[in-house]
Amino acid sequence: MPANDQIDVSRRIHKRTGRTFYLATRLLPERVRRATYVLYAFFRVADEVVDRTDDPDPAAQRRELERIRGAALGERDVDDAVLSAFHDLAVRYDIDEVDIDAFVDAMLQDIETTRYGTYADLEDYMRGSSVAVANMMMAAMGMSEDEQASARPHAKALAEAFQLTNFLRDVREDIHDYGRVYVPGETLERYGVTEDDLREARVTEGFVAAMTHELRRTEGLYREGVAGIRQLPEDCQFGVLLAAVFYAEHHRLIRDRDYDVLTETPQLSRLRRGYLLARTWLHWRRHRDPEAAFYAVSAVSRAGEDEATPDADGVSQPA
Repeated sequence: MPANDQIDVSRRIHKRTGRTFYLATRLLPERVRRATYVLYAFFRVADEVVDRTDDPDPAAQRRELERIRGAALGERDVDDAVLSAFHDLAVRYDIDEVDIDAFVDAMLQDIETTRYGTYADLEDYMRGSSVAVANMMMAAMGMSEDEQASARPHAKALAEAFQLTNFLRDVREDIHDYGRVYVPGETLERYGVTEDDLREARVTEGFVAAMTHELRRTEGLYREGVAGIRQLPEDCQFGVLLAAVFYAEHHRLIRDRDYDVLTETPQLSRLRRGYLLARTWLHWRRHRDPEAAFYAVSAVSRAGEDEATPDADGVSQPA
């Protein structure tokens, strides 16, 4: 296991850059909590290479990401607490090098790819940016190969749901600060939304329809993902459940703002996080059923409860 000072550095990075997930991480058992600090810090170190608002040099960014890849795989020595801790963790838990490569490749993709024409294109990106992260988390939970294989489809869905929620919450920040648009181009075109609408913060009827479409797609993934939480180690289930409740709550914030994520980025307040924690714990303690607790507390309803029917793309639309 990484040294205490390395874990402390990782924990501080996690606390500073991921307040919502940090609280959920605190409720994981210590054996997983400490590993999660290191994983999250590693992801942030790589992410910050590409999420720069100055005028970065793409060649320098690529070199730095390849340095990070080499350190993560143990192919080069580095004097860096987070990278050293991550490699130690990867060895201890036998984290698949394929997932490490997929994650770094996704970060490299962020340097040059700023638009996604189809949802399938976005899924390819999320294979590295979110699904690989979920796979590493399962390894850090100490799950066997068979257990991971069984849980993997649900973990994939939940990881994609988390990332899509971030994309929908951060439309304003992504286009203004990084020049990126993660809403699929096919969705924007379908509802008549232009990139000028996004830049100029025009919350048109088409933008509301596009957001509704993508929120429903994402909520389908939450349903699939939450159904697999019971396959995780018992002492990890509540922490993952709480993370799902927290991320999904952004959907309520978006709807409460009439889908306006263009003039301001919705944020969960500390008070709201505390309220959700208390309610989720109450339902969890009563039933020990992650699905029941999720639907009792979260902004996502059970399938069919919103009286929706699937459209031609398999995304629910109002009946």
